[in-house]
Parts: sequence; C-alpha cells; structure tokens
Amino acid sequence: MEIRPVTLPEVPYDATSVRPAWNDLPRRVREAISRRLGSPVAAARSAGGGFTRAFAAVLTTEAGTSAFVKAAPLREPTSEWYAREAAITHALPATIRAARPLWTIAEAGWFVLALETIDGRIPPLPWPAAHLEAALESWRVAAEALSEGGSTDLPRLPDILRHEMSWWQLIESGHEPMPSTALGTIAPARLHELAALERRLPDLAAGTGMCHGDLRIDNVMIDGSGAAWLCDWTWPCLGAPWYDTVTLLISAFASGLDADGYIRKWDPPPGGVDGALAALAGYWLIRADGGPSSASPHSRQHQRFSGTQALAWLSARQGWTEEGRQ
Repeated sequence: MEIRPVTLPEVPYDATSVRPAWNDLPRRVREAISRRLGSPVAAARSAGGGFTRAFAAVLTTEAGTSAFVKAAPLREPTSEWYAREAAITHALPATIRAARPLWTIAEAGWFVLALETIDGRIPPLPWPAAHLEAALESWRVAAEALSEGGSTDLPRLPDILRHEMSWWQLIESGHEPMPSTALGTIAPARLHELAALERRLPDLAAGTGMCHGDLRIDNVMIDGSGAAWLCDWTWPCLGAPWYDTVTLLISAFASGLDADGYIRKWDPPPGGVDGALAALAGYWLIRADGGPSSASPHSRQHQRFSGTQALAWLSARQGWTEEGRQ
C-alpha cells in the first residue's frame, strides 16, 4: 500500500473558535439561563472548536448538573441556525448518536439553546483509525435511519451544488477569476476537467434521505467508550449520504489513511466522488481567498486546508501529476 505524507492544518480543530465568556453575556440572559438550569452556574467551559463567534459552552451548576448551551443575539443569523438545530435534533430518530435539545429561550434580545452534554472531545489530526471508523459507523447508522421520508421543507443537495458550489464552471466561463489560493496548484491546468466533474455532480448526489450537510472532523465528538457523536445539525438537506462521507474523509486523506477504501463501502456512483472533491475544492478555495473572516481568525486556514486536500485527493484518484501545475 502506498504510504502518503500526513498533512495537518495550521491550528488544531479543537482550538479554532473565538467566543465570548460566560460573564460577557448580558446579565438578564445569564439569569434566565441559570433559572432554566435550576441552579446558579458555577463553571463554564467554552467550546474550542467551530468557526463562529457565538457563545457555546458546557455550563455546570452549583447543583452539579450540566448542559451544553449556545447563545446568540436575535439580530444575528447564528440565532436562526441555533433554532434550526433545536428543531432538527429534536426530530432525529433515537438510534442516532446526537445531543438532543433540553430547552430554548428568548431573553433580552438573545436566543439560547441548551443541549445534552456529550462527555467527549474532537478527534485529533491525524485521525486515529479507530476514531474515524467510529465516526463512519455513527454516520452509517444515522444515514440508514434518515434514508427515507426526509422533510420536503429541506433544501435539496443537487440545488445547493448547482447554485452554491459550481465555482470551477464560473471560472471556466470567465464569470469569476481563478482564486489566488488555487494558484500554484494543479487547478489552473485542469480547469476544464474540474468544471466537467462539477457539472455532472448534482444528478449523482440526488437522494430522498436527510444528510447532515456539514460532516467534518470538528462536528464529531468521541466519548470515553470510543463511540462517535455527530454534532451541529444546522445545515441538513436531502441528498445521497455518500456525499457527506466524502466531506468527512477529506481529513482522513490528509491523515494518510485509505480514504478510497473507506468511501468504496458507501457504493457511490461512478464519477460521484471525483465530482464531490472537485466541487468541494472549488468552494473552499474560493472562500479561503476572501480575506480575513469576522467569524474566526482560523476560518481561512480551515478552508485553504480543506480545499487543497480535496484537490490533492482528487489528483491522486485521477492520476494528475505535479508536472501538470501552472
């Protein structure tokens, strides 16, 4: 088996967030949270992962109870994301390992979501094989439970791919410039192939089941028993579950693991994996070219890392060599 070098992001995924502390929340919001928890908050452990500046922390009360609490001003889009997460996780089948909502409140212009506490941590990179396999098994169980009867109110993955993830086609047609983050990669020399792979993807990714929509390493928690929990159900859509598996396995490819061997078990259609990698590479590299982010100082490094690794995996699958760079 070919031994590939391991590639790591600049900042570990459990240290990417910049969040307000408990005492930074408005007094009325803190008081309302404490009332719902049934006891004053004695300790707050901020979530280290993620790319928003919203409050997210495990709160422990003087009575010894705990909850994972997220909060954001109602005027900000993040509050809508948290409300959507509450509705989605409440409706998930019982077989899915995911924290369920305890309660929500709106107070003093803020929205607050309390979830069950997961006693676990984000897997380190490079992925330990046991952690990756636990995450894939949790997603397999979830995908099976969500395989039919997804809400028709959810967006369709093919529509998302056509309208939000067709960047190589826009570059090919001259409507967008080649991002600076793609210069020095194989992308300029392979633009027409990338656009063609991207163009065929939407039909291949169609499905009737509910997808997670944002399945990546920092949305996985490994508990003390080694089981994997799937977090941040904010962007669900209707589509084929193998697509979410590709998004998760990009960091496995970067870890030197056999990503192709893992994805074959999901029986993707011919051209599906390559199309997904092309679309994801374009989407992430375009976003990484956007200048400083107001969400997290590490957002752009995550996007650049993810985009270059998606492109590297695709190049390996296609047999594209370094000589093809421009």
